[in-house]
Amino acid sequence: MALVPYEEEGGWGMRQLHSPWAAYRFAGRTILLRQDWRQLGVAAVVWDAAVVLCAYLEIGDIDLRDRSVIELGAGTGLLGIVTTLLGKGFCLFAGLKEFATVVKLALLHLRARVTITDRAAALEFLESNVKANLPSELHPRAVVKELTWGKDLGNFSPGAFDFVLGADIVYLEETFAELIQTLEHLCSEQTVILLACRIRYERDHKFLKMLRSRFSVYEVHYDSSKDVHIYKAQRGSRKDDF
Repeated sequence: MALVPYEEEGGWGMRQLHSPWAAYRFAGRTILLRQDWRQLGVAAVVWDAAVVLCAYLEIGDIDLRDRSVIELGAGTGLLGIVTTLLGKGFCLFAGLKEFATVVKLALLHLRARVTITDRAAALEFLESNVKANLPSELHPRAVVKELTWGKDLGNFSPGAFDFVLGADIVYLEETFAELIQTLEHLCSEQTVILLACRIRYERDHKFLKMLRSRFSVYEVHYDSSKDVHIYKAQRGSRKDDF
């Protein structure tokens, strides 16, 4: 699951985490997510890193049309939902019903193909949020699938994804090797990894060092208001634009 260590503090932040619902506005839609701190803990609440990465994908004008994308440790599903919605084309021929329908169907095939993953215990919760926040015609474009890092890799074709996304998934040091193994399996030479996180502890720096031993890693964005970094990683020495 998308678990992170959390030092409980009072104030608005904790009240928001304990709220049963969280609402956001991305890709021209209001996204209303169910949260469940009591049953699933930190895996079932929206963390700032997911919000920052969603904004980066949207404002950064990253072209996700006809791209294959996988999210790791999806938690509530916000990032995967927004990714599915982004990169869409718009039909400008609303007055010509038949032509507009043809254009709309063609554009649907250009949308991102998104695989939204987490461990088995979180899948039912995750899928309920995904289904509730995507229009029915996009449901086939977003697949919720089980992935335990380092253990379910045979269910995923090696190097099959254009983008690998993760928000606040660097949490337990004992999972770092499995996470690196998973990234190596999922990535081709062209794959772009985008990881959003806060740097809380020394072990977070250790993970970045491990990541840099296998990929070229660059910090591409820092949100000072939320203290969230976004890192881009690719195999070899590539530093491609999107």
